[in-house]
Amino acid sequence: MSTETAAAAAQVAAPPPAGWEEARSRVYAVGLAAALPPVDRALADADGHTLAEPLTTRTDLPAFPTSSVDGWAVRGDGPWRVVGRVLAGQTPPPLAADGSTVEIATGAMVPAGATAILRVEESTRTPDGLVAGTPRPQREWREPGEEAYAGEELLPAGTPVDPAVIGLAASCGHDTLRVRRQPRAAVLVFGDELLTSGPPGAGRVRDALGPTVPAWLRRYGCQVRPADVVGPVADTLPAHVAALRGALASADLVCTTGGTMHGPVDHLHPTLEALGADYVVNTVAVRPGFPMLLARLVDDDGRVRFVAGLPGNPQSAVVALVSLVVPLLAGLVGRPMPVLPQVTLAEPIAGRGDYTHLALVRVDRAAATARPLRHVGSAMLRGLAGADGFAVIRPGTTGEAGARVPVVPLPLTPGERSW
Repeated sequence: MSTETAAAAAQVAAPPPAGWEEARSRVYAVGLAAALPPVDRALADADGHTLAEPLTTRTDLPAFPTSSVDGWAVRGDGPWRVVGRVLAGQTPPPLAADGSTVEIATGAMVPAGATAILRVEESTRTPDGLVAGTPRPQREWREPGEEAYAGEELLPAGTPVDPAVIGLAASCGHDTLRVRRQPRAAVLVFGDELLTSGPPGAGRVRDALGPTVPAWLRRYGCQVRPADVVGPVADTLPAHVAALRGALASADLVCTTGGTMHGPVDHLHPTLEALGADYVVNTVAVRPGFPMLLARLVDDDGRVRFVAGLPGNPQSAVVALVSLVVPLLAGLVGRPMPVLPQVTLAEPIAGRGDYTHLALVRVDRAAATARPLRHVGSAMLRGLAGADGFAVIRPGTTGEAGARVPVVPLPLTPGERSW
């Protein structure tokens, strides 16, 4: 299709906007259908990835009877004659005779034949060197399989890998994990009016999204190289087509900023037409952030890539990220659809009629309450800088004080779990 034909096609009336919850479900489904291939990663390199297959144990956990205290492994009634010592990492010989004991360290293998473990702090020595004391009635060691049996599934596919998962995998004998490849992302900044350094002035504004969007994408699990952030791209259709085609050559996801409407220098829609993209979502009934989109391209070899069109207003762009990009990424790496926590509104938040309102809030985690913030216009970032997330005020409702509402959390550090 020529760029002129694409430009004409872009003037066709757009369909009605998708509902916010419908849009999230739709983009998650297309992401899951295009889930990225599994790869093997060493444990040290697996943090932030997602399990591509269930995590199972290679042995019983623990693999052998393990002392849970420092003390004496004894056989029969005391007092006991000391016949040896066993430390962690050793394989002790059996305790063959009643009345015998070995000194044992926490984590050491309990010798066969032991009937109890006497804690060291509850033991005494007789004048002739025997060990005396009364073992506690409960067992003082861990039995094989107490935590898990060999082959047991510990975590399902789709589980995010964090330090706890890495430790668990190591404890049950794994050196690598089968995980989903992390998405590769690129960012294209549109707008001749943007400055990339210094203060705004003379009709030009500072680009806040070029530095911001890559940082958000990394926190949501994407790989973004400095070379993959391009812009400002000239406000011409050929420049947009060339920039997007170049970004798609290596990226699974390209996020663009600005140009999502149909103004005189908004070239994203005709660019997508020129490249043969199809819309997954084209505008969402949400405020702020309404003119957002997600498009999909499929190569002849079946490779699927996505373009997320973020509005040019900074807060609207972040709303588009949490509304469309976050569910898409969850699908691409095989994670479950993000479940939104609930909070109680400590103050009222206005609704937006037929639109979902995503309102910036500060959350008191101890009380599970949320308060709206000031400076929350779609072009503002001041409120966002102090926010914990967006309260979701559904269409046709108002957020009365005391109402329970979902919250879309914002991550504070790379890979942080939602609160």
